[in-house]
Amino acid sequence: MNTKISNYIESFDFSQISEARKQILQPLVDFIQDKHATQSEIRLNFICTHNSRRSHLSQVWSQAAAHHFNIKQVYCYSGGTEATAMFPMVAETLANNGFNIQQLSKEDNPVYAVKFDDNQAPVVGFSKRFDDAFNPESEFAAIMTCSQADQGCPFIAGAQKRIPITFEDPKAFDNTPQQAEKYNERSLQIGQEMFYVFSKIK
Repeated sequence: MNTKISNYIESFDFSQISEARKQILQPLVDFIQDKHATQSEIRLNFICTHNSRRSHLSQVWSQAAAHHFNIKQVYCYSGGTEATAMFPMVAETLANNGFNIQQLSKEDNPVYAVKFDDNQAPVVGFSKRFDDAFNPESEFAAIMTCSQADQGCPFIAGAQKRIPITFEDPKAFDNTPQQAEKYNERSLQIGQEMFYVFSKIK
C-alpha cells in the first residue's frame, strides 16, 4: 500500500462511526461475509445518480480496503442512473490521499487509472450507467451511495442484494473556498467506513 494511504489508514478511528451508522453498514458486511465464507467472488457495484463523485470514491476505497485486509476475489465497480464524467476534484482528492492517478484519455468523459499499491492492478474510473457492459451483470451487491439514486432506482436488474449506504454530496461545495476541504472530508469518511466494513470480515 502506498505510504501516504497507509498513514491515513492508521488514522482511521472506527469508534467515530456511530452505532446507527454501523447498522446501515451491516448489510454490506453480511453480504461480503457470506460470499467470503463460501469462497465466492465478491462483486460490489457502487451506484449514484451521475457516477461522478461518491460512487467513485466508494469504489476506490473499497478495493483498497479489500487488499489491506487480504480479502480475496473482491471486484469493485461503480455506475450511475446516467453517465456524465468523473469530476476532476475527485481525482485530485484521491491523489492528495496518496493514490497514484493516471488520466488515460482526454475526452468529455475521461478514463482514469487509480492505484493504491505499486504491485496491484489499478481501479479504472470513468462515468457509466450501473448496467454498462463494463459492470457485472448478475450476482453483485448494488450499494446506493446517494438518496436520489436510491429513491429513483428502486430496482437494480441482476443485483443479488440492494444496500442503501448514502453519503452527503460534496458537490454542494463546488466553486467555494471549502471545496477541497469538503471533498477530502467526504473521501476520508468513505474510506474509514469501507475499511470498517472489511475489518469485520472473518
